[in-house]
Amino acid sequence: MSSLELFSELWALTERELAKFLRSPVIVLMMIIQPALWIGLFGKAFNVTGLLRIPEEVLEKLPPYVTQQVQQIVNESLRRLFGSPDVDYFSYMAVGMAAVAVLFAGFSGGMSMSWDRRLGYLEKLLAAPVRRESILLAKVLGASVRGLIQASLILLIAAPMGLRLRPAGAAGVALAALGLFALALGLSSLFTAVTVRVKSWEVQMAAMNLLNLPLMFASRVLYPSSIMPSWLRPVAEANPLSHAADLCREALLYGNSVALTSLLAEALILAAFSGALLLGGLLVARRALETVE
Repeated sequence: MSSLELFSELWALTERELAKFLRSPVIVLMMIIQPALWIGLFGKAFNVTGLLRIPEEVLEKLPPYVTQQVQQIVNESLRRLFGSPDVDYFSYMAVGMAAVAVLFAGFSGGMSMSWDRRLGYLEKLLAAPVRRESILLAKVLGASVRGLIQASLILLIAAPMGLRLRPAGAAGVALAALGLFALALGLSSLFTAVTVRVKSWEVQMAAMNLLNLPLMFASRVLYPSSIMPSWLRPVAEANPLSHAADLCREALLYGNSVALTSLLAEALILAAFSGALLLGGLLVARRALETVE
């Protein structure tokens, strides 16, 4: 089979995955409701920035030199928490939730495989002259594109709610998008492999519910690692959601103060994570599909 035929085969299967997504606006809506609720409820209610602000009536009673010192202390606290005194908690959290949207999209890639099996479509594909790798890659690519779309929708929803962006140029934004896409590739490969190996959809749902919240809370999506207990910080450092959230914040919130090398370092970590899970996931899933014949 030529390279062009392989590409056509992969594109046809991926197009089907995207068509299923775009033809079901209810599914799109449901998949962004949860992150949107987190932004609207948790992001606004848990106003850490407001806790650090000194009321104006208190500042007016203080001598000017004390007011200046208090303001410096507050700014330094905000810089340590959110990376910059100009970043509020809502913006910090909303941008981090883009990584969570990608996590949910990775789960959906596995569920798509599960539904194809239940409806008999997977058996038809396996009986057709289609490469196993193309079937798996189409699921992974479809879920990754969906993840990128959902992450963009989260930012669009957050904009009228008070999200304040300071993009670090076109290169920074492109690196953030590539980082999210890499994260989606890795996660969807992992969950697609789990779906192929574990045929019971009840077990898949239980595994998803078991993993989604621990992965989110054991990361730097909702809060910085500086306020985490010491035992949780290494877990957050190893969690790819932390690096995806950091990359998005550096690219979208801190303006030109962020060095391109810092963005590249985060992107490379996500690329390494994605490459390892993509390779391992596809190998595991391919072997499992061979036994279906």
